[in-house]
Amino acid sequence: MKITQITFTRFVAAMAIVISHFNKDVFLYKIPYLSEVFQRANVGVSYFFILSGFIMIVAYHKKEKIGYADYYRNRFARIYPLYVVGLLLLWFTREEKFVFTDILLYLFGLQSWIPGKAMVLNFPGWSISVEFLFYLLFPFLYNYLYSKKNKSIWVITILIWITTQIFSNLYMNSGFYRGPHTESHDFITYFPLLHINEFLIGNLAGLFFIKNHQQKDFDFSISLIFIAILLCLIFVPLYFHNGLMGVLFIPLIILISRNNGVLTKVFALKPLEYLGEISYAIYITHIPVLYILRKLIWKKYIFDIDVMFGIYMVFLLLCSALFYQIIESPAREFLRKIKLK
Repeated sequence: MKITQITFTRFVAAMAIVISHFNKDVFLYKIPYLSEVFQRANVGVSYFFILSGFIMIVAYHKKEKIGYADYYRNRFARIYPLYVVGLLLLWFTREEKFVFTDILLYLFGLQSWIPGKAMVLNFPGWSISVEFLFYLLFPFLYNYLYSKKNKSIWVITILIWITTQIFSNLYMNSGFYRGPHTESHDFITYFPLLHINEFLIGNLAGLFFIKNHQQKDFDFSISLIFIAILLCLIFVPLYFHNGLMGVLFIPLIILISRNNGVLTKVFALKPLEYLGEISYAIYITHIPVLYILRKLIWKKYIFDIDVMFGIYMVFLLLCSALFYQIIESPAREFLRKIKLK
């Protein structure tokens, strides 16, 4: 089952994160209220985690059992080649030498487990470190719980989600949290176990969708939820990064997936679908691409910050399309053909 219209939403989330990592002097941060959205756009990663759990169920729901070797090979083929490319691109832009232990942490996807190390090297890779945990667990969850229609996972997931939200918001307002760029910040923001709730509730959303996937026109409902998301990011002083926004992301994902209105027709347009396809390349390479552009152009020529932003957006999209065509897609097909016993 392929849900074409949901693919474009990955691009929207990826671009929000990209903009949040760009210079805060760009014009978007001078627009009242909109600047608040981009300053909290790291919730786009939360959307990725929830959507990942949702897509896993949709992709495998017809199987009685998932083969571990084939599953891990497919997941490896899907994300690892560009994950390494992001590291190599960064290597070309850094004058200081990489620390060998940091390279090992990155390559094995362990950086997010160690507070103070989550941002090593190509720092968007922290979320891939978290995804590794999701992918490791999913076949076991599916084979022993989801495929057997074990209802206990619903109770367990809800309890994990509630516990994570209470802990995260209490921690952020406690003496243990010492602010950005500290180990305490790395722990509450990047530690994989604090994100497992997002993948699990995404799984449950997928199970619900499989049983209730009749198509209707949900354009109005989708628009209301999107507006609610923006208003929460602007006005609600809570910590959304660890899955709290799931209360809005889950109905948004389900309704978009079930929608047959105008929004679906627009989102399913081939150019927009393609942007969704290259969204992983956009996300995992946007920092090294930014550094490369700074090194090649901005150190030699002076541009207005908004002009620089426009150049960066065009360059990033072109590079991401290139990475998708010549690296991500071919490597994925090649690795998936390797037979594992």
